[in-house]
Amino acid sequence: MEQTDVARELGTPALGQLFDDLLPMARRTRNRSEIIARRFVSRQQPTRMQPFVERWRWIIQGHVQGVGFRASCSRRALDMGLKGWVRNLQDGSVEVQAEGPPIALAELRAWCEKGPLGAQVQRVKPCQLPVRGDDWFEVRY
Repeated sequence: MEQTDVARELGTPALGQLFDDLLPMARRTRNRSEIIARRFVSRQQPTRMQPFVERWRWIIQGHVQGVGFRASCSRRALDMGLKGWVRNLQDGSVEVQAEGPPIALAELRAWCEKGPLGAQVQRVKPCQLPVRGDDWFEVRY
């Protein structure tokens, strides 16, 4: 009998009381996770370094107009995350100005030395320029 009396004394709490009991625990857990998240983010931010950015200009000479050089170059540059532009020049060559991480610029230059299918690149003249902070890569006409 004693066990049944104990069970009756405890009983099930009213629904409102049940949630009131859990509320402080939920707040405590949420605040702890927020604190941990803030610690993690604050520790990570100082170690992040901005990537080193350069700007280069290349004049590509040879049979490079009329073979899709500008469109192909623009697609490659966008895929690599570079900014800048490409255009045809009146003397039959193509000018490319691109800025971004040095590794991506080296890859684009290597591609420019070959060009798309049908291009016959004879020479690539490089020139380093000051960074301008372009927002996109475009084909200029």
